[in-house]
Amino acid sequence: MRCPYCGHEDSQVKDSRPTDDGAAIRRRRQCEGCAARFTTFERIQLRDLTVVKSEDRREPFDREKLARSVAIACRKRPIDQVRVERLISGIQRQLETSGESEVPAKQIGELVMEGLRGLDSVAYIRFASVYKEFAEARDFHEFAGAVAEAGEN
Repeated sequence: MRCPYCGHEDSQVKDSRPTDDGAAIRRRRQCEGCAARFTTFERIQLRDLTVVKSEDRREPFDREKLARSVAIACRKRPIDQVRVERLISGIQRQLETSGESEVPAKQIGELVMEGLRGLDSVAYIRFASVYKEFAEARDFHEFAGAVAEAGEN
């Protein structure tokens, strides 16, 4: 594993343990060149996924991109990071076990929407505003009204 500080090729594993959701192994490493310590995560990847965008463009699935999108929606919300990580891992697992190597971006968006709906209504509305391309304040108002109505029933 290359050191993020000095670029040295070798590092020694000092500690390994599963993450809270059990979907990855967290490893503390120490660079043999500069002695700096850093953390890496090792995850199971069942298959290589390709995301098919709406313009029929294809790109490799990027878990970090998914995590950034969810993090933006959840920013400054009282949501436990473990629950967010569990949501992201669950979405990735669903995609990998679907049997398809190409996944439409729309399917990923729908899975995120479904997950955020159960996690936090504000994060759900934030993500929906980008995903559904809200153009006016009225779009927010109508969507938030529908979310509030669904929560009351």
